[in-house]
Amino acid sequence: MLAVAMSAGACATTQAAPVPVAKIQAMLAQPKAMCGRFDQQKTLAGMKKPLAANGRFCVLQEKGVLWRTLAPFPNTLRLTKGEIVHYQGDRVAMRLDAKTEPTVRMINQVLFALLAGDLAQLEQLFKVDGTVGSDSWNVTLEAREPALAKAIGTIKLDGGAYVKNIVISEASGDRTSIVFSEIKSGDAALLPEEAALFK
Repeated sequence: MLAVAMSAGACATTQAAPVPVAKIQAMLAQPKAMCGRFDQQKTLAGMKKPLAANGRFCVLQEKGVLWRTLAPFPNTLRLTKGEIVHYQGDRVAMRLDAKTEPTVRMINQVLFALLAGDLAQLEQLFKVDGTVGSDSWNVTLEAREPALAKAIGTIKLDGGAYVKNIVISEASGDRTSIVFSEIKSGDAALLPEEAALFK
């Protein structure tokens, strides 16, 4: 579903200094609600042509994440702290509970933090490396836990006030890159049918 890739214009530094996570966090807008467009490409190991998808995403700080793929096939994922729900049309196709599936809790925690640009949260699960400019930043995340490292590998993000690109390089060799655009914030950013899924 998610993957992020980074077009890094990294500034060379003479010393390896710790990444100023607090400085990046201060650059990021933290609206209670934001929505936008995503364009995703997934390259599977052994396949030349990447799989492309696009759609809309919404991040509601107090409620969760909505990931609506519109093309090539419409489907919707709603992630909250307690569960992942997969919708096909208006029908619930799958529901995974974080209480019975510890992996769900970890996935939700990572995805929510990635989309919200919550580096302080990500720093608990990943080693963070990167650079900060006057109005932009880029970071590379490496999982601290072996189980998470096996699943995810490395994640690269870049952005300014919002996360713009995510690239996930999985240990299997698969790679997902996501570009975010047309970001709007505030309650008006959600379409009525999106708001209804969080009621």
